[in-house]
Amino acid sequence: MTANHPAQPRSWLKPAAIGALVLALAGGGYALMRAEKAPEVTFISIAGDKIATANLRGKVVMVNFWATSCTTCVKEMPAMVDTYNKFKGQGLEFVAVAMQYDPPNYVLNFTETRKLPFIVALDAGGDIAKSFGDVTLTPTTFVIGKDGTILKRYVGEPDFSEVHALLQKALKAS
Repeated sequence: MTANHPAQPRSWLKPAAIGALVLALAGGGYALMRAEKAPEVTFISIAGDKIATANLRGKVVMVNFWATSCTTCVKEMPAMVDTYNKFKGQGLEFVAVAMQYDPPNYVLNFTETRKLPFIVALDAGGDIAKSFGDVTLTPTTFVIGKDGTILKRYVGEPDFSEVHALLQKALKAS
């Protein structure tokens, strides 16, 4: 080649690059296809009830990590209530897990004044947040399928039309 002509790609370079891409996608696709199971935890509701994730199998479950001091959490809570009310009759369970740093009396007051219709649990030791992948950002919401696999994790306020579509599909699954 002369200096006046740009370098031409070698004939084997494109197939090699395509092969590497296919392998990378196949490997990545495999990682995405593996279903991550929700951790086995026991929620303690503000009423003192114990609810084990094992006892929620067969239902679609939303687990929402939140705090009374989180403005986004407070803003999204009416939509969470609406979502629960829309799907509870179809088999949806909902657990709102107050973060470890949230004072229990604040959580109780918020729950009572907003008349939250679902289970509100305290994570006094932070163990539940740790079990769900060390949740530190609020709100973080998990949608868990009937078989206990995590279908989706939302960090921040979710797109509720997307959540509703996912719930409809998950609730129809056998």
